[in-house]
Amino acid sequence: MELKLMYSSFKSLRIFGSFFFSITLLFPGQAMAQGLKGTENGEWRYLGGDSGNTRYSPLNQINASNFSELEQAWIWRSDNFGPNLDYFSRSTPTYVDGMLYTVATPRRQVIAMDPATGENLWTFREPSTIRHQRSPRQAYGKGVAHAEVNGRGVVFVTTPGFFLWALDAKTGRPLENWGEPVPLEGFGQTGAIDLIPKLVEDWGPWQDYVVAGGSYDPDYGIPRELGMVTTSSPPIVVNGVVVVLVGHQPGYGQTRIENVPGDIMGFDAATGEFLWKFHSIPRPGEIGHETWENDAWQWSGDISTWAPASADPELGLVYMVTNASTVQFYAGHRPGYNLFGGSVLALDVQTGERRWHYQIHRSDQWNYDLPTPPMLMDLTVDGQILPALIQNTKQGLVFAFNRETGEPIWPIEDREVFQTQVPGNYTAPTQPFPTRPEPLDPIVTDGLTEDFVIDYTPELKEQAMVILNGYRVGGLYVPPLPEEHENDYINNIGCIGGVNISHQPVSDPSTGLMFAAHSRNCFAPRFLRATNGVDRDNPNYPVPGEGGATPNSTPTTGKTVAAYLPGRAGGLPTIEGLRLFKPMDNRLTAYQMNSGDKAWSMAVGPTPDSIKNHRLLEGVVVPETGGVGWSIQMVVDDLLVQTRAMSDGMAQLLPDAPLTLNARDKFTGEIVGSVALPAPAQYGMMTYMHQGKQYIVVQIGSTRTDFPGGLVAYRLGSEQ
Repeated sequence: MELKLMYSSFKSLRIFGSFFFSITLLFPGQAMAQGLKGTENGEWRYLGGDSGNTRYSPLNQINASNFSELEQAWIWRSDNFGPNLDYFSRSTPTYVDGMLYTVATPRRQVIAMDPATGENLWTFREPSTIRHQRSPRQAYGKGVAHAEVNGRGVVFVTTPGFFLWALDAKTGRPLENWGEPVPLEGFGQTGAIDLIPKLVEDWGPWQDYVVAGGSYDPDYGIPRELGMVTTSSPPIVVNGVVVVLVGHQPGYGQTRIENVPGDIMGFDAATGEFLWKFHSIPRPGEIGHETWENDAWQWSGDISTWAPASADPELGLVYMVTNASTVQFYAGHRPGYNLFGGSVLALDVQTGERRWHYQIHRSDQWNYDLPTPPMLMDLTVDGQILPALIQNTKQGLVFAFNRETGEPIWPIEDREVFQTQVPGNYTAPTQPFPTRPEPLDPIVTDGLTEDFVIDYTPELKEQAMVILNGYRVGGLYVPPLPEEHENDYINNIGCIGGVNISHQPVSDPSTGLMFAAHSRNCFAPRFLRATNGVDRDNPNYPVPGEGGATPNSTPTTGKTVAAYLPGRAGGLPTIEGLRLFKPMDNRLTAYQMNSGDKAWSMAVGPTPDSIKNHRLLEGVVVPETGGVGWSIQMVVDDLLVQTRAMSDGMAQLLPDAPLTLNARDKFTGEIVGSVALPAPAQYGMMTYMHQGKQYIVVQIGSTRTDFPGGLVAYRLGSEQ
């Protein structure tokens, strides 16, 4: 049978390199990149190890010959500081000047630890505020920033309530003569900055609110009818400037179109003085303003920087990735490409001026926000050494740029994509696709063609083809259909196969290797349901639930409900539980980024019994699918230290699954050593050298083991 493969007929329009959407400004005499080589001096100074977020360390005391002899040095529980509601930790510790630092629990409490024992040395917790309680990202703190300021170490942290703190790295006390007084109980006169006034002072809706008689309540924060703002990732300190990142409510929970923009701000690390602000939604006269039609720039918000940032101190550039604008599943109220949404941004850290940008996807309505920080390393391409920035995506595309100029290292094609059929909606006519490296999973560009259909038996393939013949098959940018449509097919099918915040890619600057975990998923995008109009004066406007069920009793920020919202779920039919496409779950792929070629790719984890023992597959040898969970890793000299992370739900489904931390040969992926973990891993890991001993620390946690979040550290025994 013949599938309706309309997507495959779309052809490339043009190869444009750096011409159209990568707007580059070159400055005479600009410093040249000196090369980023991973962590140095046995430290782990940044969330991603080094300022380039490679998660690479050249330490080699722990190696292939002794990895299996590692012993548990200590274990640290985050629930000692309060409930961790999600039973996992996203905070990767930093190790600087002989101390470990992390954050824990929804309070995002800062903890300093003894690196040899895991003993708590000091803690800091922000006083309670209403705006902290309202934050939609309380438990998502990913760590802290550290810098040397006037000869002493300072820890910087941003909190769910949207405050910036500067703490003495040895004592945890708020820095004296820093920041400004915060008129709330417990805050004191120094060491903190209320970030909201600086964020909104030049924002039109806030100015209108004040003119109308509104006043600022530092305990409550931004009034709900105007928006809500928070933080997820820590700030990054570059050349004496603290760059603050911004978070909002996750896009899949948004229903209203108004919010505060996620403008990026810079502060003096020594004094807390406000230095600059970059408008994430361009104002009149700024580059990209014309991409916001319908005057949406005036009231639309978000474009947040919830994923971590990276930096090249020698170039004086800080690199960030952005989210979409408010309401990610419908764009009719914000037509246009919506810069700087879905973009890589390179800003001058001293001034906040844009040096270059590239919009990875336009007018996002698929929740395709960029979930991983830009990864920086130097590459040798066609004999030329290039300062590179590598950006992985949820879709499974891998983009590579010259991090100094923003020019693509390999050509990028602009391709036509499906257009929306939802009345009043907007979709960009084309989207960018890199020609190299090839995608993590080829299904993301090819779509669910016959090559990817389940074919373990002829009968299965025949049944799958019959089902799929009722759909229109696309690739990445397949817009949802309206609830009622008159097409001769059931729905659109799209496929993705990329990374996410829970499984960050890592790289090896010494060899040019990059490693990314990914899984395949195909779906019929959600139908969109009309909300029967809007009400700008009623912040409690009811939002229809599943199948027109009870209205949402906890409405999101803003006043105007989007014209369409997600309706019925978008899963595909199955054949007695078997997916219509060949599974590719929990896969780990290595690239040689000097050439853009794949080096190796393999499944991580066994094929689930639900597939191996399925009655329709009796006697059939099924290729390894990778099982549940996702791979997390870091590079330590010649080892790819890796484990299979599982959410709490996954761990409950697999009560007997082995929990191991593995050492893999980075050139082949082969396991060369393993040690047991006391609980499932979560999010990330790090390594450091302390008092002559190398440690590996893994984030762990699950109710399966009655261990709701924390850290476990390994080192070689005293005889080693």
